[in-house]
Amino acid sequence: MGRGDGTGRLVSPEGANDTGAGILHVDMDAFYASVEQLDDPSLRGKAIIIGAPESRSVVSSASYEARRYGVRSAMPVSQALRLCPHAIVVLPHFERYLEMSARVMRIFRDVTPLVEPLSIDEAFLDVRGARRLWGSPGEIARMLRARVLDETGLTCSIGVAATKHVAKMASTISKPDGLLIIAEADTAAFLGPRSVRALWGVGPKASEALERRGIRTIADALEAPRDVLDRALGPAMGDRVWHLARGIDAREVDTSRVEKSIGHEETFHEDIGDDAVLRSELRRLADRVGARLRSNGWEASTVAVKVRFADFTTISRSQTLAEPTAVGQRIGDAAHELFASIERSLPVRLIGVRAEKLRPSGSAMPGLWDDDEGWRRLEDALDDATARFGRGAVTRATNLGSRGGGTLPSSPPAPRLDEG
Repeated sequence: MGRGDGTGRLVSPEGANDTGAGILHVDMDAFYASVEQLDDPSLRGKAIIIGAPESRSVVSSASYEARRYGVRSAMPVSQALRLCPHAIVVLPHFERYLEMSARVMRIFRDVTPLVEPLSIDEAFLDVRGARRLWGSPGEIARMLRARVLDETGLTCSIGVAATKHVAKMASTISKPDGLLIIAEADTAAFLGPRSVRALWGVGPKASEALERRGIRTIADALEAPRDVLDRALGPAMGDRVWHLARGIDAREVDTSRVEKSIGHEETFHEDIGDDAVLRSELRRLADRVGARLRSNGWEASTVAVKVRFADFTTISRSQTLAEPTAVGQRIGDAAHELFASIERSLPVRLIGVRAEKLRPSGSAMPGLWDDDEGWRRLEDALDDATARFGRGAVTRATNLGSRGGGTLPSSPPAPRLDEG
């Protein structure tokens, strides 16, 4: 969810100059909240928060009506309700969001095969080769906005520019339900007055480092000597800011882009200090990550854990595996090792497991033997049981204290599964 609440919105007039602007960034408006309002018309025009009503839940998304009160994603729901007491909390329906996302992406690919999804609700499109079929980039953007609305009932905002970076900035400024076109020749004039915080990929810490040196706008960054940028940010980030401030972005729309990571995390209703409970939860989350990897045909080369303590201090650790895997047992083993490396003096508020550096299953060279064969066969059978009876029908014995279902043994198994 973006930080914008719709104030300061800029849009292009009909017939705006789009010379040299062949890259589109399409971003759905308050996607989760908009889908909920589409499915329940009584929520339209109201401040809604997507999350759980429990005090320890965090905001997944919010309608623009709620954002105007300062509600933001990742904010505790309790804090969001203090800012916007009349907001309606709506439980998320992720399967529905995925369904609507697939419909939107199909519309994009009807227009051009050069589509790079960035997330569930945004994508880059290269329309330079689609002009003969659909018209100019500006005309294509208007047609896309109309099709998305007609075919899904949802609105989107589109930035049109010569580069991905400027197109993304333009879509953000045009939100909600807007279109902003930046002709290639107008790039410098567009960028100059914007805050350095608007540069794509320049985070809060880098922005603060620039602002401490009086570099507050992109025009300031443009005028700053290169060595000043390097001292403030380091050579790599200094180089990035130097180029982006000039509208230089060599990144092409990448149609081979895949999901970078798959993860699950759990925020507890009460802080937990019991290591046995936390290790059991890590194992459960690792099993879910492994199941998602297998269902999508991926293996992970890296496993990461995230631990947030009662004082909101958050620590992450990652480990590169000897061989890529989609086996939940192996992911859980790595998660346990990482968890053991974290010093803990406070109880834990949130814990998570993530698989990173994904690659298609089977793309690695096979070894002489397979240490995970027993677990792999067992987990394949578990996937079949889940497909037939639903998630939770079979689980580990260590999870039975708080979750029902059959059992998945916690020691290396014989490769068979008894369904009960």
